[in-house]
Amino acid sequence: MAKTKATGATRLGRDSLPKYLGVKLYEGQKAKPGMVIIRQRGTKFLPGKNVKRGSDDTLYALKEGVVKFGTKRKKRFDNSQRIAKIVSVESRQTRES
Repeated sequence: MAKTKATGATRLGRDSLPKYLGVKLYEGQKAKPGMVIIRQRGTKFLPGKNVKRGSDDTLYALKEGVVKFGTKRKKRFDNSQRIAKIVSVESRQTRES
């Protein structure tokens, strides 16, 4: 007599869910306060103006505006440099007349 069924479910078939990382709002798109702009592991993108970094390195908007991407030279502790990608939210000026 067999210990397990002949065509039963495998015990090796565990699989984790995908993490859904990446850019959620692209340049020129409108962002509202609290909207996630980028989900990332580590600081591939750095927060700029009106953007804050969460505890899991997620970048989210602080104010309403348009998403902008840019680069900036960042100096490391050993005096070497890297080009960092900066994400900022530019608040649009509303004219009332």
